[in-house]
Amino acid sequence: MRILLIGAGGTLGGAVRRALTARGHEVVGVGRSGGDLVADVSDPAAVTRLYAEAGPLDAVAVAAGDAVFRPLGELTAEDIAATFRGKALSQLELVRQGARHVAPTGSFTLVSGVLTEEPVVAGAAASAANGAVEAFVRAAAIELPPRRINAVSPTVAEESLPAYGPFFAGMEAVPAARVATAYVRSVEGAQTGRIYRVR
Repeated sequence: MRILLIGAGGTLGGAVRRALTARGHEVVGVGRSGGDLVADVSDPAAVTRLYAEAGPLDAVAVAAGDAVFRPLGELTAEDIAATFRGKALSQLELVRQGARHVAPTGSFTLVSGVLTEEPVVAGAAASAANGAVEAFVRAAAIELPPRRINAVSPTVAEESLPAYGPFFAGMEAVPAARVATAYVRSVEGAQTGRIYRVR
């Protein structure tokens, strides 16, 4: 399959790229500042250009998303808007436009996260954005067939603990390679409308 992978240069994205490539897939990596293709997917116009540049695709997978972590009492309206743009709206736009560019038998794999179900202090905006992604996956699954759509909802990756560990106190981390197996399941499987939780 020819797979467009958003966030291919990140910790999770790198693991997903390795897992998919090892299974014989062609992965086209997308990053904000580098990669096979460069695009800021929080900009709908950039998403349009990205699909025009990418060519024929069998799948789109997202392994990145920006969120603001700040205590609720300090969150600004822009913090919340930025989190929804970076984590939710960007993914919704990739699917909305991508439905015209992905093969009829293709799929979309989005990313949410453990904070949907296990909120933490300073994570309210991220929890809300994750929940929006998961609700969208379930709703889009009834309109996209024969194309499929799922989301991967991981806990914090072991490799990301130096940066995010303080926000996830007491939560067990998992290797990014383990999260990547859920992407393989979504891309190669037959299910749709599913949230694959990796804990």
